[in-house]
Amino acid sequence: MKPTRHITRSMTVLLASALTAVGISAPSVAQERKELPKRPSLVVGIVVEGLSMDYIDLLRPQMVDGGLRRLLEDGVAITNLDYGTALDGAAATATLFTGASPSVTGIGASTVYDATSRRAQSVLTDPAVIGNFTNETLSPSALKASTLADELRIDAGGLGYVYAIASEPEQAIILAGHAGNSGFWVNDATGKWATTTHYKDLPQAAQTRNRLQANEFRLDTMQWTPVIPVADMPDLPAYKKLYPFRHAFPRTMAHRYKAYKNSPMVNADITSMAADYLTSFSLGKREYTDMLNLGYTLQPYAYGREADVRPETMDAYLRLDRDLKRLFTIIEEKGPGMDHTMVFLAGTPVTNRTRRDDEKWGTPFGEFSSRKAVSLLNMYLMAIYGNGEWVSGYHNGQLYLNRQLAKDRNKDLDEIRSESARFLTRMSGVTNAWTINDVIDRRATDNPEATRRNTVVDTAGDVFVAIAPGWQEVDDDSDTDTPQTTLRAATTVAPAFILAPGIRKQTIDTPTDARVLAPTVAGILRIRSPNGAALPRLRF
Repeated sequence: MKPTRHITRSMTVLLASALTAVGISAPSVAQERKELPKRPSLVVGIVVEGLSMDYIDLLRPQMVDGGLRRLLEDGVAITNLDYGTALDGAAATATLFTGASPSVTGIGASTVYDATSRRAQSVLTDPAVIGNFTNETLSPSALKASTLADELRIDAGGLGYVYAIASEPEQAIILAGHAGNSGFWVNDATGKWATTTHYKDLPQAAQTRNRLQANEFRLDTMQWTPVIPVADMPDLPAYKKLYPFRHAFPRTMAHRYKAYKNSPMVNADITSMAADYLTSFSLGKREYTDMLNLGYTLQPYAYGREADVRPETMDAYLRLDRDLKRLFTIIEEKGPGMDHTMVFLAGTPVTNRTRRDDEKWGTPFGEFSSRKAVSLLNMYLMAIYGNGEWVSGYHNGQLYLNRQLAKDRNKDLDEIRSESARFLTRMSGVTNAWTINDVIDRRATDNPEATRRNTVVDTAGDVFVAIAPGWQEVDDDSDTDTPQTTLRAATTVAPAFILAPGIRKQTIDTPTDARVLAPTVAGILRIRSPNGAALPRLRF
């Protein structure tokens, strides 16, 4: 019995010690929880098409205090946000705001091929709605996952505001999400700020701009010139510094509104409208967390006379830097203050299309005619399977076969796809071709897993072609006034920054899956992650 009493006495001592330890540590835990930063009252989400860390590093000495430098010096910098494959602005924005890949979101690109009309159309086309200040009929119904904007609205029972502004309709709608108050963009045909009746709010700021500051008249006198002397831009050859660029947007210019949207002038206007939203809606100064999402562009300017647009690109970065400073200053002075604001800014990959270099340089060049490819492939398939229109069309590097004809003729569609791929690989300018089956079975490209993840099977073509670098895709049915571009190897990475109360400065240089941004932002805000986000958040 004595050993038993000894054990009991020892256990009592241990238990008392444990309770004392818990009693001592409990206040520390409670104190630590008290120090958890309060949820920001304003969230500003920014997506910048074509953002490159190389240009940010190059131009840092020319940047002003309080813009990009503020993000670099005070926030978390993710230098290699990896999308897996090159994605356009719409698909990349959907990935950023849902935390899911295109195969989940349903947004593989800004446009898709419509087999009925045999034409490309917006991936967000929705005949069930109409447009405001536009004849476009668009909605987020094709977006198959919830977004950060949706989750924030749901968290506040719809009492928090969510507004989005961008130059392109697909990006504006994705930024606003399904549940946002409104999403506005610039219409290609009229230059007006436009939206869709899917959203119930019509902010006065946008209506006022259409009425009193219409782009139809503003662009008549608008000029884009360097914000700093070209001589002060780094790493430019001497000859590029002799004649500073000057771009205008006259009425006689074909696609003047598209050119304006490809310039940093649209970024300045988006910032001005954002300032109007911040003040008129008192964003971030109410009981609930509000969100303002903006889409900017830094994609190379395609409407000039020269292929080398380094001065324009550098100027676009410097202008965006100043736009961000203006935005942050407004938040500080007229909004809730930056100490109550979370800003996350993420880039999307730089386009792999550029103007062709001058012929005098002798770089390899060729033309791939999609119309010719469709015609030749159709004749080849007729020789094997009989007369008929076996190829429906071509869009965005993909050929679409006539699936109904294959069904009516009782032909094996997979066999036709394989025959088509074999034929196309023998065409000049085609470096490789894959069937949709190759993509699904993860046999396509050098990164088959990412290719499958970023392919939306429901809207994809039957055969994918890779065009040789330096070659120009010629679409004989397109408008000849659209600038012709050649292909380059595509980049898949871009930087991202997070600035929020309680988050310390940190740099993450290792490749980071772009899908982690949404759950990371959701975690900082202490709301649910979007329903398609499967990756864990980053913890700082």
